[in-house]
Amino acid sequence: MKIPGKSLSAIGIGACLLLLVAAGTRFAAQDESSRLHVNVVLVQLNVAVTDHNGHYISGLKPEDFVVVEDKIPERIATFEEGSASAHGGGDTIPAHHGEAPGNAMMSAGPSGEGVTNGKLSSVNGADIFILFDTSNYMYRGFVYAQDAISDFIRSMDDADKIAFYSYSRDLSRATSLTPDRFKVVNGVRSTVAGDDAALYNSLLLTVKDAAPLTGKKAIVVFSNGPDNASSVPPEDVAELAQSTGTIIYIVSTRLAQEEPVSTAAFERMSKATGGKAYFAGNWRKEKQAFASIREDLGHLYSISYYPQPNPNRGWRAITVKLSGKDLQKYHIRTRDGYSLIQTTAITNESLLTPGPELAPRQ
Repeated sequence: MKIPGKSLSAIGIGACLLLLVAAGTRFAAQDESSRLHVNVVLVQLNVAVTDHNGHYISGLKPEDFVVVEDKIPERIATFEEGSASAHGGGDTIPAHHGEAPGNAMMSAGPSGEGVTNGKLSSVNGADIFILFDTSNYMYRGFVYAQDAISDFIRSMDDADKIAFYSYSRDLSRATSLTPDRFKVVNGVRSTVAGDDAALYNSLLLTVKDAAPLTGKKAIVVFSNGPDNASSVPPEDVAELAQSTGTIIYIVSTRLAQEEPVSTAAFERMSKATGGKAYFAGNWRKEKQAFASIREDLGHLYSISYYPQPNPNRGWRAITVKLSGKDLQKYHIRTRDGYSLIQTTAITNESLLTPGPELAPRQ
């Protein structure tokens, strides 16, 4: 979903989009004014495939997917099936009856056949950033929230790396990406509640931290109230996450009807990036939401491609479909585009500083 509304505002998003529109980018100096030129060399997509009951579909192959960018057919370069799907875990239905589930990691050859390189669970884990609301909205359910997050951390695949951040008015990077679950849980237990909530400011900076990473990457937000202190809108956060291939999941402790403005923003941001928003009114539903996120991450197909020549230097729309009549009944969830912008590099601080419009939306 391309987020409607105003053009990219002056928060320096263009610099982040420069850094990583997809898994890899390459820079070249243009002139003495230090302008940078982006050559997109690889676009990565994380794709969920489900049936009408929400069950994940396993066993799909590269030739089952059709990827189109700006109406230009693209050729799949690499293909991975999620670790849970590849090993038959979770709520999974094989797409090809009578066949073993697909290989976890494949590289599409000249004829499109998959060549096995290894297993996802032992080779490629996800990079997961947990962003915890420690604002003054969180006083009542603080301990329960810490418990739910700690259980989620312990349940993740051994190959995953996890970072733990917290936010109120400012962002606190308590634990950087690490496979050490004990260290991350200690970061969770050390948090204290207080001050206003600047969710969108903090989420923008977290997306920026995730931008240089390749492979599957996601941000899991735990929120207990509306944003009342940010200087940036959720639309800009969503577009940056889309363009850097970062999935956003949001777990809100408020019921959807209690905060209609926040609910709409959370749903738009998560959907635009291929993630989900959950509205959990009690600790049991919070745990269920985290379990759902864990299952989703484990069942995502990772697809990459080298874009065909394309004169469009702004927003590029992506469409992913399944080929073959028997696969048309399944549903696909992924990001639907990215922005390609030329600008100069900036710092973290300037991400939140107003300035001129960076590029027109198409």
